[in-house]
Amino acid sequence: MTSILQVAVVGHTNTGKTSLLRTLSRDTEFGEVCDAPATTRHVEGTQLLVEGEPLMALYDTPGLEDAPGILDWLDEAGGGRHVGADDLERFLESPDAAGRFDQETKVLRQLRASQVGLYVIDAREPVLGKYRDELAVLGLCARPLLPVLNFVAGPHNRAQEWREALGRLGLHAVITFDSVVYDLQGELRLYEKLRSLLDAWRAPLERLMQAREREARWLRQAAAETVADMLIDVAACMMVVEGGGREDTQRAMDTLQNRVREREQTCVDALLNLFRFRPSDYLGERLPLEDGQWGLDLFTAEALRHYGLRTGEGAAVGGAMGMAVDVMALGTTLGAGTAVGAATGALLGNTLDLGRRLVQRLQGHRELRVNNNTLRLLALRQHQLVQALIHRGHGADKALQLGAPADETWRKGSLPKPVQKARLHPEWSRLNPNTGGTESRARAQALDTLTRVLAGDAAPP
Repeated sequence: MTSILQVAVVGHTNTGKTSLLRTLSRDTEFGEVCDAPATTRHVEGTQLLVEGEPLMALYDTPGLEDAPGILDWLDEAGGGRHVGADDLERFLESPDAAGRFDQETKVLRQLRASQVGLYVIDAREPVLGKYRDELAVLGLCARPLLPVLNFVAGPHNRAQEWREALGRLGLHAVITFDSVVYDLQGELRLYEKLRSLLDAWRAPLERLMQAREREARWLRQAAAETVADMLIDVAACMMVVEGGGREDTQRAMDTLQNRVREREQTCVDALLNLFRFRPSDYLGERLPLEDGQWGLDLFTAEALRHYGLRTGEGAAVGGAMGMAVDVMALGTTLGAGTAVGAATGALLGNTLDLGRRLVQRLQGHRELRVNNNTLRLLALRQHQLVQALIHRGHGADKALQLGAPADETWRKGSLPKPVQKARLHPEWSRLNPNTGGTESRARAQALDTLTRVLAGDAAPP
C-alpha cells in the first residue's frame, strides 16, 4: 500500500475538476480554470496535509472527450466480444493510445495508479449517452468510482436526473459538492463516502475530517477576532481638534475618515488572506478603487441606506456624515449642511470622560470621533464579508459582490459593551498616533468578549 491515499479526479471536459481540487486544497492558484474545453492537458497533483503530514494526494486529469472512440477501438480489437481489463491493457500499449487518444490515456493511467476515482459531473448538464460511455471505459480500470455532482448550488441543476441515471448503472454512492459555493458538511460527506469505499484508509480519512472541522472552527474564531480588533481600533479612535475653526475641524475630519477607511481595508485584506483568497476575489466594495475614488464609502448617506441604517444620528448630517464632534452640547454648531456639517454632544451622550472633555473644551479643543452608525456600518460590512468567505469555494472564478445584508444584529439596540468601553480608552486604538496601540489587559479582555459576540459564542453584553 502507498504511504498516502491516491485519488484521481476524472470526468468529461469542463465539468469543474480543477475547480473542485482548488476548493478541496484551499488553493486558488492550482491548475488553470476557464470556460474553454480541455483546459487541463496534463496530470497535475496536490496533497492535503494535516499537521504537516500528507494524508491524501489528489490528481487533476485532462477531460475525457472521446470515450465512444475508445469503446469502438476495443470492440474492433476484441472482435466484438465482451471487453475486459486485458483489452484495456492492450489499448494502453498501442500507438493510438499515445496518439489519437493521448488525453484519455493520461486519465486512464492515472486512475489505474490511484486507489479511487472521483468522477466529476456538471449537474447542470443533461444526462447524455457519452457519459455512460465514459463510465464504461473508466470501469475497465478496476478502481472504485465515486460520482461527484458539481455546481448544485444554483436552482437550474439536474441532480435528481443524474442520481437516477447513475443508479441504473449501479452507482448509488453519489455525492453533491459544489466547488463554487462551499459547504463544510458536503466536504465531510465526500470523505465519509471515500471512507466507506476504502476500508484500509479509514484512519487517515477520519483524521482529515477532524482536521477540516477544527479548521472551520478556527477560521470563524480568527475572523471574528480580526473584525473585533478593527472595531475596537475605530471605536477608540479620537482626534483632538486644536482650535475651534471650521477649517481645523474639516482637516481633522478628513484625516480621521481616511484612517478609518484604511483600517477597514486592512481588515478586509486580513480576512481574504485568512481564508486563502486573493485580493482580486473581492472587488465589489474594496477601498480605494483604482481611479482614486472610494467605493461604497463609510461616510455617505448612501452607504448607511444601503445597509439599512438611518442617515442621521443626532445632528450628524451633511458633510460630517459618520463623524461626531464633541462640543459638550454648549449650543455651539459648525453649521448644518456646510462642508463640515452639524456638531453636537448628543452624538456621544454621557459615555465619555466628562473631566477630560471639560478641560479640552476650556482650552478651545474638540474631540472628533466616528459615530455609532458608522461603527454599525463597519460591523455589518465585515460580518457580511466573513459569511461570504466562509461559503466561498476556492474554485470560484468571479469576484465577490455583496448585496444588502439581512442580519439585524448591528442595526438595532445598543452597541456591545466592549465597543462602548473602547470609547473611553483612546489609548486602545492604533489609529491614534501619539497614544494609541497600547496592548493592555483591559483591551485584551474587551477584544476577547467582542470576539465571542461576533463569533456567536456569546450574546451581545
